[in-house]
Amino acid sequence: MAACRNTARERMEHSAVARVLDPIAQFQLYEDYLDSKVTPMDLFYSKSRELARKLVEHGRKGTVLSREEFEEKKAAAQIAEAAKSNTFYNRNQPATLASAGKELKDNFLKALAEREEANRSGKMTSVIFIRDHNTVGQEVSGYIDYAHRLKTQDFEPYFSGKKRLMPGRSDLCYYNWKTQVSTSNSSPNFEVIYNDPNGLLFKNTRDKKILNVDPLLQ
Repeated sequence: MAACRNTARERMEHSAVARVLDPIAQFQLYEDYLDSKVTPMDLFYSKSRELARKLVEHGRKGTVLSREEFEEKKAAAQIAEAAKSNTFYNRNQPATLASAGKELKDNFLKALAEREEANRSGKMTSVIFIRDHNTVGQEVSGYIDYAHRLKTQDFEPYFSGKKRLMPGRSDLCYYNWKTQVSTSNSSPNFEVIYNDPNGLLFKNTRDKKILNVDPLLQ
């Protein structure tokens, strides 16, 4: 019983620390985040909470996150939290394939499903390139470490068609063609090399092989 109580307490402490480190994670919705920025003066002049939210969202650019920025930061916080949880609990149980039992018609999802088990088990590491439009119509592109994403995110919504797999600021590389925001992050599987004369490269952290993603490379 004492061991059980200690484990429960450690989980609570871990959760509390995660919330402190990732303040965005405490907000379920973007509206909740905006509410935290609304002041009594905002409510006094606007006369309604909905209008106060709009004033905060559009009147304090640079200090208040846009909806897209909020969603990206929240997703990054969730990925970081999942990674910390995996390390904290030391889970080594065989993972159930998210693509199992799905009748996939999309060729992209079929390719992901074919590589899912190998990426989960460590037999393979894959880099996914995506160029698409986000929820607000902005064109974005990026490179995703598939194996790392599988460990830190639930892929069932993607394989079931409920969500689209999109690159984010926490992935290997991300670029928003509208806002020109660009980010790059090395992952447990790949080191990003972006100042090489040959262009953007990814170095596998295990076998040290270099992946050149230039589509024109023969």
